Amino acid sequence: MIKAILLDRRFLIVLFLINLFGTIYGYYWYRAQLRLTPDIFLIFVPDSPTASLFFTIFLLLFIFKKHFPLIEALAIITLFKYGLWAVVMNLLTLWVNGGLPPEGYMLMASHAGMAIQGLLYAPYYKIRLIHIVIAAVWTLHNDVIDYVFEMMPMYSSLTIYMNEIGYFTFWLSILSIYIAYKLTIRVKNKPSH
Repeated sequence: MIKAILLDRRFLIVLFLINLFGTIYGYYWYRAQLRLTPDIFLIFVPDSPTASLFFTIFLLLFIFKKHFPLIEALAIITLFKYGLWAVVMNLLTLWVNGGLPPEGYMLMASHAGMAIQGLLYAPYYKIRLIHIVIAAVWTLHNDVIDYVFEMMPMYSSLTIYMNEIGYFTFWLSILSIYIAYKLTIRVKNKPSH
């Protein structure tokens, strides 16, 4: 049942459009921060929209029965990482501030959806170990840009927790890489009975 829905062309087109418009909105959401970002770091700052861009490209290719395994590896790792990260950061903001604006709840729902959709399509990726390795380097390098060069997303009320958030983010990256490996590479190499 779920497989039939995931592979239905109409569903794929709707999911593609949702991700396309979500990606555009995500880059718009980062507009203030991007104006302050040095050019050399621009590609690494809008984490969530770039993750959804990877998945949007995957969906477009998948609709036409094409694959780009590196994009697929980047999609599964970064969608899970930044999807979960945004949910946790908004929950932390809720805890610190005692409330969230309506867009905070929208961000939690949309980012939870990001994390889930990347995992749901794991059986259809054509990822090999080299793609996981390259995507892992990208992901961990992004953590360095965010927390060593201080290009992380702005959450003003959480500034005092930046060291802890950076540490959490690093381990979330490791978990995301492991999950991508387990769901794609390890499953393919598992002997059948």
